[in-house]
Amino acid sequence: MKKILVLGVGAQGSTAARKLDAEPEVGEIICADYDQQAVDSIVGQLTKAKGAFVDAHDLDSIVKAAEGVDLILNGLPLECTQNVLDAALIVKANYQDYAGTTALGKMWAESELGRKAIAAGDEPAFEDLDTLNWYRSLRAMFELYGPKFEEIGKLAIFGTGSAPGLICAATKHAMRYLDKCDTIYNFVWEGAIAKRFQPFWWSPITALTDMSEMAIAFEEGKLINTPAFGRPITRQYPYMDRRITFREHCHDEPLQYSFNADTHFKGCKNAYFKYAGAGMDFAGPLYEAGLLSHEEEEFNGQKIVPFDFVLSHLPHAPKYEEEIKSFVDEGMALDSGCMVIEAYGRKDDESVLAEVHVMAPGFVESFERAKMTGEMYLTGQGGYLFTKLFLNDMFEGQSGLISSDMLTDEQVDEYFKYAGELGITLETKVKKTWEIME
Repeated sequence: MKKILVLGVGAQGSTAARKLDAEPEVGEIICADYDQQAVDSIVGQLTKAKGAFVDAHDLDSIVKAAEGVDLILNGLPLECTQNVLDAALIVKANYQDYAGTTALGKMWAESELGRKAIAAGDEPAFEDLDTLNWYRSLRAMFELYGPKFEEIGKLAIFGTGSAPGLICAATKHAMRYLDKCDTIYNFVWEGAIAKRFQPFWWSPITALTDMSEMAIAFEEGKLINTPAFGRPITRQYPYMDRRITFREHCHDEPLQYSFNADTHFKGCKNAYFKYAGAGMDFAGPLYEAGLLSHEEEEFNGQKIVPFDFVLSHLPHAPKYEEEIKSFVDEGMALDSGCMVIEAYGRKDDESVLAEVHVMAPGFVESFERAKMTGEMYLTGQGGYLFTKLFLNDMFEGQSGLISSDMLTDEQVDEYFKYAGELGITLETKVKKTWEIME
């Protein structure tokens, strides 16, 4: 029987805890957070759970809660990543993170490996220093923490939500239809639109922060910054009632794929994350007007930070059943969306497109199934499916540190077998590129 620590019981963590409570392989769940009310709320709904107050900025606090656990699920803000990683090493536990991190850039730059890489010019020439810090943080994960987890015989995996996470597993699935890959597009359209003002179904601060930064692409074998909200491209797949414009967005996937282009993506040279939806439609004009700036400025004699001012006026993402039900009762203006992988390359010496569609419950169906929003359903349960790989020993014999796009074909198949039980399935079409152009 396995003992699991769920750190952070927000939308993702609480979803994972509920699913873990029903798993026969799980004997005990420790639900830990700085918010004692949130801890008490989720523990009261479960049969195998105990609560713990944890200050994740205090390493000892995490270690105390993690003693004796087999796996730590990290659903905390990015600045807490180093403490949670270090706690996992101290208690010798496996580690799963729903995100990556931007908190280890300084550690990498000051390490011996980092100093050598910087001196040798072995880094992308990013325009944006925040992107460089993010890149360095991922190198720290792979090259500094990877060997440490290998040394204790445990596995760490990061980027395990829906995007990154589920979409990365689906992208890895697409690779089996290609001998060589040239270009990967990840398309996400958030098509759940409420009748009231609700631009984001997840953390507004996380969403707006991503939208306030330059985007990232992997192009011609190099990581580059691209303009936020730039490079528009349109798509209308058969199940969509309108043509949607997707734009560049600051997201993890091109970064992750760049690290693994040769080992897991058959020599991929180009990778893009393209995003659309109510949140992008809302934030785009704000970005153009400078209202997502993090720089303090003076207005009518008052000092303000535009980003903070905008954020203060946004509604929080609904998390509790009654909040979500109120949207369902009102009816949705639109309940649609897509998550699609387009992987271009060659198969049997012909140019082909492997097009993979992730089919999943929408907003209303997610509530009917699990009393969640569609975002909570796909992200929380998508993340839980990586946890289930741990529970069912699908990572047996693996140690070190990997990202969610580094699953083996067997692990990808198992992941989507579990996903099918939740109504999350893949539809794959392989087309000759000349057929598309006609």
